[in-house]
Amino acid sequence: MKRLRLRLLSPLLLACSAATALAADGMPPRVVTAPHYGDALFHFYQERWFDALTGLMVSQHFARVAPHDDEAEVLRGGMLLSYGLHDEATGVFARLIERQAPPGVRDRAWYYLARIRHQRGLNAQAEKALARIAAPLPGALQAERQLLQAQLLLQRQDYVGAAAVLEPLQGQAGAALYARFNLGVALVKSGDAERGQALLDAVGQTPAADEEMRGLRDRANLALGFAALQARKPREARVALQRVRLDAAQSSKALLGYGWAAADLNDPRLALVPWTELAQRPLVDAAVLEAQIAVPYALTEIGAYGAALSGYERAVVRYDGERRALDEAITAIRGGALERALLQPGQPGHDDAELGALAGIARLPELPQAAQLAPLLADHAFQESYKNLRDLRFLQRNLARWQGNLGSYTDMLDARERAFAQRLPAVRASAGQVDLPALEQRRAALAQDLQRARDNADAAAFADPGEQALLQRIARARAALRKQDYAPYAEERLRRAVGALEWRLSQQLPDRAWQASKGLRDTQRALQSAQAREAALLQAQQEEPARQARFAARIAALTARLQALQPRVAQLDAEVGGDLQQALVTELQAQQQRLDVYAAQARLAMAQIHDRAQLARRSDGSFAR
Repeated sequence: MKRLRLRLLSPLLLACSAATALAADGMPPRVVTAPHYGDALFHFYQERWFDALTGLMVSQHFARVAPHDDEAEVLRGGMLLSYGLHDEATGVFARLIERQAPPGVRDRAWYYLARIRHQRGLNAQAEKALARIAAPLPGALQAERQLLQAQLLLQRQDYVGAAAVLEPLQGQAGAALYARFNLGVALVKSGDAERGQALLDAVGQTPAADEEMRGLRDRANLALGFAALQARKPREARVALQRVRLDAAQSSKALLGYGWAAADLNDPRLALVPWTELAQRPLVDAAVLEAQIAVPYALTEIGAYGAALSGYERAVVRYDGERRALDEAITAIRGGALERALLQPGQPGHDDAELGALAGIARLPELPQAAQLAPLLADHAFQESYKNLRDLRFLQRNLARWQGNLGSYTDMLDARERAFAQRLPAVRASAGQVDLPALEQRRAALAQDLQRARDNADAAAFADPGEQALLQRIARARAALRKQDYAPYAEERLRRAVGALEWRLSQQLPDRAWQASKGLRDTQRALQSAQAREAALLQAQQEEPARQARFAARIAALTARLQALQPRVAQLDAEVGGDLQQALVTELQAQQQRLDVYAAQARLAMAQIHDRAQLARRSDGSFAR
């Protein structure tokens, strides 16, 4: 039972980005003997998580999952955990796993619980779960645990503590690159810039076999480059930033930083190269926005005032156009663009969507200005809120469906009450036509006759109708012989006939006695069944109205409960949807504010160029173009 519990816990937590450690023992599967538990597992492995959870809880309520009670409880706890019900799941683990699982399994379960809490943004609770781990975890799990602990420490700005946790991981395979990167960041932020930059530089030059590692390497080079810029070391910054790939997610920031490094080296012509490349990209992040005015700034530095003025004018035009596009996007979002996007087929809020306890968001909604919203849409907190909205939409549909089902149940109960009232008189009349006590007395008399015949070995008592007719003919023949004087051969023939009949009756006596007993037993069972039906009928006449009243009260209570839940879910749906909409609008407004700042800087620079030109005209009447 313990082994199956671990095998069932593993796929749940594995689907929540956990490792396969709980199933690493190669344990054989166990046969499921409880049909209702098997039904829950069927829905679970068909990825119908809500049906699996609700069906399992109903089966547990009616005690239908034995002997799989522990496995079913762990399965329920895992699904509750995946739905974000951490307090309920923690209670399940505390009652079940800690009580019955070995310490190693318990520690792994708390590690997975910490990971899921961290994914949900519950960092304080995640740290509490990690603190419950009593011993080092097996294999790569220990390194992952330390990385998670360090990440939690970094998020609450305990850089010294994070560095102490990450220090032992540097030489380990697998987690080494992440550990060195996080340790480098922690050391830089804790004040040990020299060691931190050395670690980031090593990560930035490490060969990478896949895109994930190459992305981490780009992040290390970017962090190293900007740290060098802040330390007024432009040459070191250029060396680090030029290692960032041009098609990487970090390339825009790297190009911007590379240009500023060249500007710090008083080489504006060199800064023009990355800035010009960056300025041609779509206005989707702050680096590209800044590049629109960085290019004319460099032109100003080399004395190309006319080209710089044109560059600033183009930047202002682009900023104004982008601002108008953002205004339109904000209007569309406030007008229900998010709602319409959710109602598209395949989206979480659509009617064909299924509530997925373990499923993530495969495709975010198509929204206006999605490129500018990409960082927000990819944010973990936004995606978790989006999952909440998806779940609320599913619950609204489910509550409406249940409400319709209760109406059907009410109709069924009404039909049952009418049928009971219509059939009861006919059943009573039919039952009154049979005198069961008289039939029971007759059966008892027959039982006595049978016992008497068996005790006296009375074979004639078991004669069939034909044999009884022969016996009567024999009796009449004997009476006639006594009255008449017949020849001796007639008496002899009668004696032989009587002997043959008696012999046949004697030979068949045991079999006929058994058949008679069997028939009597069948009669007794039929009478008992009839008596039971009569008792059930009497009981139904007394209890069925009360039973129907209980059903009606139960339906009424559930209807009231659903009617109370529907407004609450609708209110939560409106709140979460409103929060998501406001988050989108806030992000676009922040983009507008950045545009306003850059546009103001461009106009100020344009004014400065005009002032410089006027001063030049006053001095010698010339203006360099």
